[in-house]
Amino acid sequence: MSTLRSIRTMILVGSGLFASLSVWSDMAVIVNSAYPVSSADNDAIAKVFLSKANALSGGGTLIPVDQSDGSPVRKDFYSKLANKNPAQMNAYWSKLIFTGQGQPPKAVGGDAEVVSLVAANPSMIGYVHAAAVHKGVKVIAKVPE
Repeated sequence: MSTLRSIRTMILVGSGLFASLSVWSDMAVIVNSAYPVSSADNDAIAKVFLSKANALSGGGTLIPVDQSDGSPVRKDFYSKLANKNPAQMNAYWSKLIFTGQGQPPKAVGGDAEVVSLVAANPSMIGYVHAAAVHKGVKVIAKVPE
């Protein structure tokens, strides 16, 4: 009986760990809860983060905010949305800065800072682990990691 109980416990613990990992497996693109757009496709979001557009269809001007340079979520975000690795992103921004065509988004520490900035500013857009989303922001897209 004890062995059966141990096996059940291991299955439950393993299931809990898997569920925990799946919560962290998605990135959420967030805007302030007052922003008039409730969803957007990844292409439109990429354009905002790459300075090719300054708003989403149906919404006002957005200011993108990045995670800190070198963070895994930032690497994954640009890999999935822009098909660019960190070196390619650096080259992209260098070219835009040199030609006067754009500046990279402001980079902040991590999920908590991004959520806090976006919640406090109706014109900001950011990306975080889906589990970091809380009151004051809304998810307009999910990006699988």
